[in-house]
Amino acid sequence: MAEKITNLVADIGGTNIRIGQVIDNRTIENIEVFQCRDFPSLADVFKHYLNNNDLDKQQLNVCLAIACPVEQDLVVMTNMPWQFSKAELKATLNLKNLLVINDYTAIAHAVPFLDDSQKVQIGAGDVVPNRPISICGPGTGLGVANVVPSESGWISLGGEGGHVDYAPIDETEIAILRFLMKKYAHVSYEQLLSGLGIEQIYQALADHKGIEATPLAAHEISAAAIDGSDELCQQSLNQFCKILGSFAGNLALTLSSFSGVYIAGGIVPRFIEFLKQSEFRTRFEEKGRLSPFTQNIPTFVITEAQPGLLGACAYLCQQLKEDL
Repeated sequence: MAEKITNLVADIGGTNIRIGQVIDNRTIENIEVFQCRDFPSLADVFKHYLNNNDLDKQQLNVCLAIACPVEQDLVVMTNMPWQFSKAELKATLNLKNLLVINDYTAIAHAVPFLDDSQKVQIGAGDVVPNRPISICGPGTGLGVANVVPSESGWISLGGEGGHVDYAPIDETEIAILRFLMKKYAHVSYEQLLSGLGIEQIYQALADHKGIEATPLAAHEISAAAIDGSDELCQQSLNQFCKILGSFAGNLALTLSSFSGVYIAGGIVPRFIEFLKQSEFRTRFEEKGRLSPFTQNIPTFVITEAQPGLLGACAYLCQQLKEDL
């Protein structure tokens, strides 16, 4: 009789680490959330989790989704002082298999398995099954990933798409570009489609209008836009939505994303109704002669609270089928 193998997944950010146990291939149970600052290393967090769940004697497969580059053996966290060698971590925890993927690779692998309770469609368009999917996620930065079907499952196409050149399409956006060019040698979409981006759009519009705006953080701008208490905040958030629509449409054109373009990240799910009423979808579809192309492609906001864990689970299940 084959020895039982326990499969664990983790979603590791700059503040929190979430660890869960894979049950019946797609279900994740025993999810625990830890503050990264409370532990000296990733290995110590896992030792704590394994001891709490009586798993320290079991054979383990582990998939880690991490918000930093993961191509080399040495993984250095971007927003915290942790770093580790994949080979040393595998040996320290006595793992059978260790898979380490980028956080947006994980989200990309989660998307094909989301149901209607885990996403909200924005505007028209119909999903064509088993075609490419694109994902972008405004948050601290702007994450981008794509996932395409293959005979063995889904293949994630990573990259740094959030850092492509910002392309304004009207006079207001040209003014925003000019404002940001005073601060940056290179103005990327991440400078607009992120928490900092909302603030910089707000500052740029105030500058363009020749008014002195009260300094506000991104969440304050969003709140004032949603409750209608500040016109400049409303204009700023609507501008954010328009630029996001243009960027998402660019992703759809680039990869022929007929299975949909998905918005991830921690920002947009907070104002889905505002997004629906904005010009997001209009700008997504407005691609000149190629407008009929994008009009048929659906757009969604991911509302699932744990897409990183779900994606790490999907990736683990696909890569290690013989152990599940």
